[in-house]
This record gives sequence, structure tokens and C-alpha cells, in this order.
Amino acid sequence: MQELIFKLPGMKPFGWTLTLIQFVIYSGCGYAECAVWHNTKRMIPWRIYGVIAFFTVATMGLSNASVGYLNYPTQVIFKCCKLIPVLIGGILIQGKRYGWIDISAAILMSLGIIMFTLADNKVSPNFDSRGYIMISGALLADAVIGNIQEKNMKKYGGSSNEVVLYSYGIGSVFIFTYVVLSGEIFSAIPFFLENSWKTFGYALIFSFLGYLGVNVVLTHIKVFGALVAVTVTTLRKALTIILSFLLFSKPFTIEYVYAGSVVMLAIYLNLYSKNKASWDHMIRRFVARAMGYHAVATKKDPMMV
Repeated sequence: MQELIFKLPGMKPFGWTLTLIQFVIYSGCGYAECAVWHNTKRMIPWRIYGVIAFFTVATMGLSNASVGYLNYPTQVIFKCCKLIPVLIGGILIQGKRYGWIDISAAILMSLGIIMFTLADNKVSPNFDSRGYIMISGALLADAVIGNIQEKNMKKYGGSSNEVVLYSYGIGSVFIFTYVVLSGEIFSAIPFFLENSWKTFGYALIFSFLGYLGVNVVLTHIKVFGALVAVTVTTLRKALTIILSFLLFSKPFTIEYVYAGSVVMLAIYLNLYSKNKASWDHMIRRFVARAMGYHAVATKKDPMMV
């Protein structure tokens, strides 16, 4: 839906207005959900929500704006590599320590990004470095958000609905102030009214689906931590890339496949580091069967029982 919105001629300058619509809908959905579950009490301090709102505005606004300057699969690949700033943020913000497997996964992701960028530079007729600056800024802000949310949701016991309501509500004020001061909203309103279905209609669908996704991610952060949440959302993005090439015409090179394979290897390496014990057991069983030990193991099972 995001790519479809920016296919509309003339939409490129209005990324922040789209983000404002997103934030307003997210805030409304968050309030409705809190009211339904009778969970309107605020647990996390206002100052923390101010920080979360600022970085949420940065990551979503820059991400939306970058679509106008980037080949969409490239934007998705960059978002897949959020593990890199999350690792750095975990070390700096929460004092976490990560093993060599996680570090190796981050290095592979960095390599995949470089390969994808070089491929994009070769085949894209409208290569624009501004898009890369925007999406890199969005990634850094996203890494900060994940770690701050994880730390404070556990510390104060805030729910995911509460975080959505207050962070996006405050963020809406930030974005509205920006689009008014920059003058973007005065150009955007006539354009959106002229193409109401392809702007407001698509934005409504895009925002509602995004709200459902945000709730899932926040629940993952609270239960499993920021790193696992990043891993899960990264796997989902693989399908997004495939659909983007199938639904929208764009230049393609086999180097995209190579770069994507490196990123996917990094993702599974990261998954392995989180499930090392169970994966090691599965690998040993597979190797044993491949080497012909399955029959022996089967005979011993009744004796062991």
C-alpha cells in the first residue's frame, strides 16, 4: 500500500502529510482499544513518551519520505537490517552484551546492504542519495525506539495499547507543527482533495494495517525483547520484496538475489543465536540420520524408555 500511494504522480513531496494521517489514525485506534479494554491509565511518564514520540516521528516520517527517492525493495532491505542499530542501541542504552554469532549476523547484514545499494546504483535510472540518507536516519531512530520501549515497558508495566496511544498522539502534535511551519500541508490539502481515493482512501487502508502490525511488534518487544521482534518483522519483509517485484514494474538484476541471500543468511544466523540449544539438537539428529545412525538410535529407544 505504501508503494502504491507513492506511485501517484505528484505525491513525492507529501511524505510527512501521509505520516500525519498515519499518526492520527494510530492514535484514534489506540484510544478506542484502550477504552474497550478499560485500560486508559497511563503508566509510563510523560517525558519518556516525549522521547519515544520524537523518535517514532523520525523513523516513520523519514521512512515514508524515502519511498519517493528509493527503489522500494531497497528500502525494505534497509529496514530488514535494523538488527545492526538495535545491537548498538542495546549495548549503549541497556548495557547488553551480545555474542559472536549476533555480531557476525550484523556484519553480514551490512555486507548485504552494500551489495543491494551497489546493485540499485547500477540499474536504477533515478538513483538519489537522499533516499539512502533518509532510510538510514529512520533505521537509527527505530533502533532507539525499540530499546527505549523495551526498557520502559518492563520497568513501568505499560501496555502496548498505552504506548501506541500516547506516543502516536504526542507524535501527531509534533508532525502537525512541522507541516504547518514548513508549509507542506497547504500544498498537500488541495492535492489530497483532488485525488481523494488514491490519497485519503489508500492512506486509511495503509494506516489501519500498519496499526495492527505495530501492536504485534510492541507485544513482541514486551514479551521477547527488541532483538527477537526485529527478527520476526524482518522475515515478513521478505514477502514484501517478492510482492513488490510481482505487482510493480521495476529494474531487476540477479545481484538483488545475491544481496538478499546474504541478508537472509544473516537473519537465520541471528535466529540460531536465539535458539542455539534446540537448533543444535535438531542439527545433531539430522547429521545422525544422514550418516546412517537412525536405525541404531531407534533400537536403543525402547531400552532407554
